[in-house]
Amino acid sequence: MGHSNRRQIMKPPRVLIAGLFHETHTFLDGSTGLADFSVLRGDAMLACSGDSSPLGGVLDFGNQQGWQWLPAVDYRAQPSAIVEDSAFEAFWQDCRSEAEASCKDQAPDAIYLILHGAMASRSILDIEGEFLRRLRALPLFAQAPIFGVFDLHANLSQEMISFCDHLVGYRENPHSDARDAAILSARMLDRHLRGEPRPLQRLKTLPIIWPPTGTASADEPMRQLNLMARQMEQRPGLWTLSIVPGFAFADTPDTGLSLLATGSDASAMQACLEELAAYAQAHREQGNRVDPPLESVAELLRRPPPGLSVLVEPSDNIGGGAPGDGTGLLRAMLQADTPNAAICLCDPAAVAAAMKAGEGSHLCLGLGGKGSRLDAGPVELEVQVLSLKPGRFKLEDPNSHLASMCGDHFDMGPCALLQHRGITLLVTSIKTPPFDLGQWRSQGVEPREKSIIVVKAAVAHRRVYDPIAARMLWVDSPGPCRSRLNELPFRHRRRPCYPLDAEA
Repeated sequence: MGHSNRRQIMKPPRVLIAGLFHETHTFLDGSTGLADFSVLRGDAMLACSGDSSPLGGVLDFGNQQGWQWLPAVDYRAQPSAIVEDSAFEAFWQDCRSEAEASCKDQAPDAIYLILHGAMASRSILDIEGEFLRRLRALPLFAQAPIFGVFDLHANLSQEMISFCDHLVGYRENPHSDARDAAILSARMLDRHLRGEPRPLQRLKTLPIIWPPTGTASADEPMRQLNLMARQMEQRPGLWTLSIVPGFAFADTPDTGLSLLATGSDASAMQACLEELAAYAQAHREQGNRVDPPLESVAELLRRPPPGLSVLVEPSDNIGGGAPGDGTGLLRAMLQADTPNAAICLCDPAAVAAAMKAGEGSHLCLGLGGKGSRLDAGPVELEVQVLSLKPGRFKLEDPNSHLASMCGDHFDMGPCALLQHRGITLLVTSIKTPPFDLGQWRSQGVEPREKSIIVVKAAVAHRRVYDPIAARMLWVDSPGPCRSRLNELPFRHRRRPCYPLDAEA
């Protein structure tokens, strides 16, 4: 949007707030329907004030500034398959109705949005862009400044940027700063509400797609790109710079690395974008991380060395939308007769069978292998039921990646803790990203006491496992989130694009 006249709001600013959060893996089987979303409306949104989520952070900041909140709706779902068109249309109708009711026919002074940025439906590959376009088309919201926050793995589109005034992406991966990033954008909104002109935005997309394993903020090239961006933000005319590696498992024209600058000096912003783009292009190979095969950890599985070894299985990355029931590493551990190991699988049918059998019982279960056609299928195991417990737990780390998704609590659904020889299996009814150690401790397992733990993740587990792991090894196995991007059947992506096209 263009500049507005400098203004000073004397009364408490009236700020409309809404959220739409889903990371869409378009190559997964199945779809994500309306029933898969958790929904907050009105006062239920405002009740999140004080929690560890981006929504909680923005509400806290606005309350401190004396903003009058006009709550609409907040829809969010775990990363999963393509969103059904009907789910987005239901969100839009709900959001429009609640927003207009909250505003009472009076235009708000501003709009704040909590987005993911990589949401797609069967008919709309850029959901956030379409949402913003529709919002701007409503007379009540046509002129209001729109600020907000988005996930570092967003696939930013020019339409998203064209229909809003200021967006900020998370800076850290794992997303330990999601709440802080939301507050940063709220601070920028406060600058505008106190009289500064609306900022400009400039988006630069690059012909690069990195797998999630190559997007850790502590690793190159993201580490240096973020360092450069933080230094550039000190230059006159710059407000914020976001390094956005994108979400590789989405087949859209906007998938891939992008750079976003906001500020008051278009030429200074463009110069920063060009400098960052040149560095990213020169170091693009560092982000193309492909994991070694299962055979690389065969000896470790047979004879675990002292200390905790964390084995990372990106192909079944729950945070990337995978079902969390892949059997690749489990099969390798069974073959090696691995001692003192633990793995978590999502398998509600197995939990139900264990609950029917009862604690202390022995039974044969077909575990895992049900959520992806790429997996070899369920593993038949004789197991003992150690315990059966509810799966709701309070997050131990309020700055974890999981907190950015759900706030202070997560519910794994009914859980069964099983034992097969040297392997402890935590089986959940709801897939649970392995981003908080409360997942294990709530079920009576101390992660530090294990020789091997399998995590179904790519990067986001590192905040909680780095401090307790003696070593961390990534391995390749069958599954929908493998880092080998050339195996994905893209139809809509940027072309040419590294590393998928030789001419790139």
